Amino acid sequence: MRFTAIIERDEEGIYVGQIEEVPAAISQGTTLEELKENLQDALQLIFSVNRDEVEANYQGKIFFREKITIS
Repeated sequence: MRFTAIIERDEEGIYVGQIEEVPAAISQGTTLEELKENLQDALQLIFSVNRDEVEANYQGKIFFREKITIS
C-alpha cells in the first residue's frame, strides 16, 4: 500500500505534512527526508493504537485475522 503526503513549507522553512489517506497522520521536519520519516512514524503509531482498540473490542470472542492487500 502506498500513501500520498501533502507537504507544505511554513514561514520558518519547516516542512509540514499530512497523509491524504489517513488525515490524522500529521507531522513536520526540518528536511523532506525527516518529514517523511516522521510521517511514517505517525502512521505506525496510528495503526498500532487502532489495532489495540480493535483487539479490545474482540477480547473474549472467537475470531480470525485475514491479511489483505490493497492495490
